[in-house]
Amino acid sequence: MMDKTIQHPSVGLSNRTIVNRSNSQFSDFESCQLSFPVVFLLITAYTVVTIVGLFGNLCLIIIIKRQKEAQNVTNILIANLSLSDVMICIMCIPVTVAYALMDYWIFGEAMCKISSFVQSMSITVSIFSLVLIAVERYQLIVNPRGWKPNISHAYWGIILIWGFALIISIPFFIFHQLTDEPFKNLSLHGDFYKNKVVCIETWPSVTERLIFTTSLLVFQYCFPLGFIFICYLKISVCLRRRHGKVDRMRENESRLNENRRINMMLISIVVTFAACWLPLNIFNVVFDWNYEALMNCHHNLVFTLCHLVAMISTCINPIFYGFLNKNFQKDLIVLIHHCRCLASQEAYENIALSNLQTDNSKGSLKSNNMPVTI
Repeated sequence: MMDKTIQHPSVGLSNRTIVNRSNSQFSDFESCQLSFPVVFLLITAYTVVTIVGLFGNLCLIIIIKRQKEAQNVTNILIANLSLSDVMICIMCIPVTVAYALMDYWIFGEAMCKISSFVQSMSITVSIFSLVLIAVERYQLIVNPRGWKPNISHAYWGIILIWGFALIISIPFFIFHQLTDEPFKNLSLHGDFYKNKVVCIETWPSVTERLIFTTSLLVFQYCFPLGFIFICYLKISVCLRRRHGKVDRMRENESRLNENRRINMMLISIVVTFAACWLPLNIFNVVFDWNYEALMNCHHNLVFTLCHLVAMISTCINPIFYGFLNKNFQKDLIVLIHHCRCLASQEAYENIALSNLQTDNSKGSLKSNNMPVTI
């Protein structure tokens, strides 16, 4: 489920294919500029996605870390998923937006390699965190008497995920480089593009690139989501059978409904995640196997829209927790209130009575602070 901003850390489709095109063909691309309203709307949309993704995921991580009662296997993996989303918000979105709109690279050679490398790692961590969550839910519901993952297993799983993500992302670090090749034969605006460079992949052969990108699509998108689908399908079947056999005792009925609620939230996260990345993956497949089909005046806009939809995936965690988890809403309010109390304490720390007031407020907060449970 690779993003072309990872394989080619920005859109600039003309930048990636200009070497294979004539001067007259590239002149057509030079005249295809996005209008100001479109650029403004794209920047606004990316800004909203970045703020929601960054703020929401950071709050989620802080709340789970602060509440010892919330540190179960699922929540720890959710926090790991949020951490990868934070990295995408920081390393992927700003760089991609700037490169997509400017169509040349301004961030230096180190960032050319690092941004694509980090983005690849983040996406790999996200999808395999969802895989581990599905495994944990399967063992808990379908095989309750079998092996049960504990917190230690969750941390080991996270370490393995990050290690695997690092290994498969190394080619992006190796094969990305800066070049001015796309701008050498420009007939129009030659002075403007003088000394400008692009950040592209340079593979030894096209065949090797196709093998790598296609394999990555299978192992980062198709296979993990297929595995997750099978797990949740079996979980759903198990819960239906259990509902038919369950006693009408309130505790059994309540526990069954709680499992269903949790599973619906997790399934919603997975389905939304898959839907968000689907358009960009389709774009990538078409580009890899038939890039000529994308050679038109709107290729940058199409890519940017696909990428924007993919970046919405960074908002999935906080949005679904916010709508489907009342405890998270309560803890978020408590966290914001706590930050305000700390700010007030610093502002009035030279007043003796403020210490007593702060202690009282902390005590009331502690008594009202409900742990996040999903």
